[in-house]
Amino acid sequence: MTGITIKNDVHFTFGRRSKKVLQTVPAPAPVTARVPRVAKLLALAIRFEKLIRDGHVADYAELARLGHVTRARLTQIMNLLVLAPHIHEAILFLQPVREGKDPITERELRHVVVELDWGEQRERWQTTVPSTDIAVVRDASGHIREIGLSIGG
Repeated sequence: MTGITIKNDVHFTFGRRSKKVLQTVPAPAPVTARVPRVAKLLALAIRFEKLIRDGHVADYAELARLGHVTRARLTQIMNLLVLAPHIHEAILFLQPVREGKDPITERELRHVVVELDWGEQRERWQTTVPSTDIAVVRDASGHIREIGLSIGG
């Protein structure tokens, strides 16, 4: 027969009548990270555009009804699609948020979205998010293996 080994941190305390009581140390709460909301909204806009393009949904008004949001809010979300591709990439690869506020919000991007010229969008993006570092790791064939993005202040 083989024995079972269980590894756990424990400590002893004194109970009634000076008896030692074995107590296990509770595991630390896992640190959960969440995807920034603006990345979720951009992914949603991409998905909605595909639904319209494939004919599953007639238009933005129908999407708004199905999603229980106003047409104005749906338009704000769908406007994220007019951002330059490098901004899409930066948003979709934002680092998960472990605590606190998101590094950037959809509201903060509205002044970038109204500009249709990608060069001007790049300038507005850089003033909105001043230090954005994108690291792209490619394999031998040139395919992207990993993309890392950090936004610092």
